[in-house]
Amino acid sequence: MKAFSQLLDDLYFTNSTLAKETILANYLRATADPDRGWALAAIAGTLSFDLFKRNLIKTLMMERMDPFLFDLSRHYVGEMSETVALAWPQSPDPVRLNRLPDLHEVIAEFQSRSKPEIRDYLITLLDNMAPAQRWALLKLGTRGLRIGMSARTVKKTLANMAGVEVGVIEELWHGLEPPYETLFAWIDGEAEMPDISKVLTYSPVMLAHPIDEEKDLDRLSPKTHQAEWKWDGIRVQLAAMNGEVKVFSRTGDDVSHSFPDLAAAVNFEAVLDGELLVKPEGEIGSFNELQQRLGKKKPSKKLMTDFPAHLMAYDILSLNNQSLRGETLTARREILAKFIQTQNSPRFSISKTLDWTSVEDLRALREEAAESGGLIEGLMIKDTSSTYVSGRPKHMWYKWKRDPFLLDAVLMYAQRGTGKRSSYYSDYTFGLWGPDGTLLPIGKAYFGFTDEELKLLDKWIRNHKLKRFGPVQEVEKELVFEIAFDSAQTSSRHKSGYALRFPRIHRIRWDKPAGEADRIEAVAALVGK
Repeated sequence: MKAFSQLLDDLYFTNSTLAKETILANYLRATADPDRGWALAAIAGTLSFDLFKRNLIKTLMMERMDPFLFDLSRHYVGEMSETVALAWPQSPDPVRLNRLPDLHEVIAEFQSRSKPEIRDYLITLLDNMAPAQRWALLKLGTRGLRIGMSARTVKKTLANMAGVEVGVIEELWHGLEPPYETLFAWIDGEAEMPDISKVLTYSPVMLAHPIDEEKDLDRLSPKTHQAEWKWDGIRVQLAAMNGEVKVFSRTGDDVSHSFPDLAAAVNFEAVLDGELLVKPEGEIGSFNELQQRLGKKKPSKKLMTDFPAHLMAYDILSLNNQSLRGETLTARREILAKFIQTQNSPRFSISKTLDWTSVEDLRALREEAAESGGLIEGLMIKDTSSTYVSGRPKHMWYKWKRDPFLLDAVLMYAQRGTGKRSSYYSDYTFGLWGPDGTLLPIGKAYFGFTDEELKLLDKWIRNHKLKRFGPVQEVEKELVFEIAFDSAQTSSRHKSGYALRFPRIHRIRWDKPAGEADRIEAVAALVGK
């Protein structure tokens, strides 16, 4: 546990990506199995379990520290694990350990213990640890690790250690499980590359670049590029092999349990890439309706009937265990079209290609997307000669999203941020004017402003305080934000009855009187009310 704690400390306080890779590689070479595998999983975010709950940490701390003081300290520090790591008071009669257990021993102990025993073991460890070690334990136990090292960088580190391209590690990664002992045996030259050919697993997806209207439009031609709608669902990969079916999210998470109705409709062996949607009453539903299905571990029969899952396929990666990734997009689309036609299932369709002859036609289609009521985010424009490769290759696929919707809203409440923003009021609740002349909260925004603007906003909030509700500070209703958002939907969580999707601050309207901000009717019009 000491070595793991030191690793996190070194990575956290190192800014250079190259230096982080070197630190991680040195740790992995010097550390034995299975510790290095569990450390790798923790950093890459592939642990599939919590050792203990955040609420347990809070409860233990409340028993040892005045609750008001703890809340005040956590609010000031901006993060619970760091607060507990620094403020933890040793028990009056602590259990003394001869040594801190190794990482794999800690994981095994927590996984084998009952809830009361987990509590006791956690107290014992915290009593015997230094602050940095406590922080590492708390972050590991709640899967809350954030050290500025992406999963992609972790894979690049492994690729450099093995002397292969990062794509090789990408292909292996989702077919292996922590603590990755077969992977390290191969990297160390002690075994062959792990064979995952018979494992139904996620294959890294191909991504698009946002289009640069000044540089990229001249590259496009109807002879070399096809256009499709960019539907507002979630990107998924549906994989089926040997009677097993899985639905993976864009990041490789298995979400099959949330969509058993889609998996049940599969009677083929293929890997499809597409957009997961719902089709209530046979029509494509909104993202708000799709959200009714997201995250449900066991959706009810009624939920699946009301919001049946549907895959809008736009690519095919393999068919009958034959890889098609090396084929051109044109060839893959022809295969996909025939495949979807043979399925004859309401659960599957193919994204249609759009007719266009000029860039002006593309602009018109993009405007048409803006009139879809939020169902369509914009356009996908793809080079028809492109093979399917993971990552984001240049000049192959583009996404051209429609312009966001804009509203002028009034700042109502502010709250301090976390981490580096813990000293600033950086989380903002804003509202629109209701029929009776009162402000109705419509959402929150945490980004869209510069560091300099954050300082100005923080100063304004401190000078315009009203009441305080715990960590939430009410302010005078005088400052207007121009809010950008992707769509609007009805919501029972907000007093206004509406919520915005992906709201962010587009501009701070220092010049605009609050009385001239938008009214709630502007949102109602967007959702057809």
